[in-house]
Amino acid sequence: MYFDSIPDISYATKPSKFPFAEGDFVRTKNFFRRYSLNETVFNYAVFFKKYTIIDGDRLDLLAERYYGNPFYDWVILITNNFINGVYDWPLTNETLEEEIIKKYDNPDEILFYRTKKVLAGYQLDGIDVVALEKDLIVGQEFYNNTYTFYNGTGQTTVDGNTISYPVTRWQYEQEENNKKREIFILKERYLEVFVDQFRAGADYSKSSDFIDSRLKATSI
Repeated sequence: MYFDSIPDISYATKPSKFPFAEGDFVRTKNFFRRYSLNETVFNYAVFFKKYTIIDGDRLDLLAERYYGNPFYDWVILITNNFINGVYDWPLTNETLEEEIIKKYDNPDEILFYRTKKVLAGYQLDGIDVVALEKDLIVGQEFYNNTYTFYNGTGQTTVDGNTISYPVTRWQYEQEENNKKREIFILKERYLEVFVDQFRAGADYSKSSDFIDSRLKATSI
């Protein structure tokens, strides 16, 4: 299904003699022509459902479950802007543990510190003022010292280790892998429309190398 939707390209091979003949061109699928979704499309929850990948999931199994056909696995790839179905897919917990052990001599070494959200204790225009944003990356100096902020009437000082926490290499790798588990599944009722739009979007526009909507040639 996917390969049928990809347009072709006729590219020139190295000639054994001049001038070029028809046999000096090779026709193949143009896999460099990528189709990607604008990130804002995911704001329209009506089109998608969120899904968390678990160990044992596969693209073809998800396509079979949601679309009734394992060959629609490419729809899941494209609607999540995956470039590589292997690299972009999360590792199983067992494989991740093996990779972390191989990658680091000391997986429990602290990699950085991450802040917690701290409210200042007062409001502006009915909105709580934030004294410290969450998930900022800070160093050990911040963690070991104090942090002072304005509380609306004066100054408040807190210990850095109460508003930030250490993240080890092990934890970081787990977090990054878990991010890959959160994907979007296009709802089945929009599948046919998406496939038709994908095929139309893959067609070529007229240009100097245009042959037809499904084929273009590289210059000699």
